[in-house]
Amino acid sequence: MNADRARLWTLVVERALGAPVTVAHVGAVTITTAGVDAAGVTVTLATSPRESLYTSDQLAADMDDLTTTLGEGPGVDAVTSGPVLAPDLNDAWCQVRWPLFGPAAIEVGVFAVFALPLRIGGIRLGVLDLYRVRPGALAGVQLADALLLADTVCALLLDTDIRADGQRPEGAALQHPEVHQATGMVIAQLGVSAAVALIRLRAYAYSHDQRLRDVAADVVGRRLRFHPEHFTRGPTDSEGD
Repeated sequence: MNADRARLWTLVVERALGAPVTVAHVGAVTITTAGVDAAGVTVTLATSPRESLYTSDQLAADMDDLTTTLGEGPGVDAVTSGPVLAPDLNDAWCQVRWPLFGPAAIEVGVFAVFALPLRIGGIRLGVLDLYRVRPGALAGVQLADALLLADTVCALLLDTDIRADGQRPEGAALQHPEVHQATGMVIAQLGVSAAVALIRLRAYAYSHDQRLRDVAADVVGRRLRFHPEHFTRGPTDSEGD
């Protein structure tokens, strides 16, 4: 472990206060060392939709909902393209690249986003998103620390053998498993792939100004059913899945 990794790991262990280290502890240290206002971690495995694993506060939760509902933004692009740094969402290139996400993020109060992919070798696990309520780039040392802390998140997600005082990191459950369940139900209702089912859910959420997880809850609760030609809302218990 090099000096920078050791320094950051010490900060994470101190944040844990003797408890097993979790992604939340790493997120809190990342906010401080990177000089950002909020952070979130999402997993984006090929076999499942994007799911939130950690959000530091309500701002991060709102941004996660926004990204998941719109299906665009730095956190989406970073999964396949590497780190995506958007120090000023008011810039023209940001508005062109993310025509829905850019204005919506600014309306929420976020003016800078830094999305760092979570990867180990060829394994793509997800994204560490960092948010600022003001424009401004990360300093070199801030970005370097954030990238090292992203590696720590990867290690925790894979439950690799990194320990503090002999304790293994705890696993963390996904916050919104109903999205997975709803996607499966839409697959059965429409006879489409998981990717198309998620797109249908996102489209419905966006067009009805709802959060994706709320739409998913309606599908799981059988208050909303998708049909090939149209959507129906209301009691559907008699219709089956």
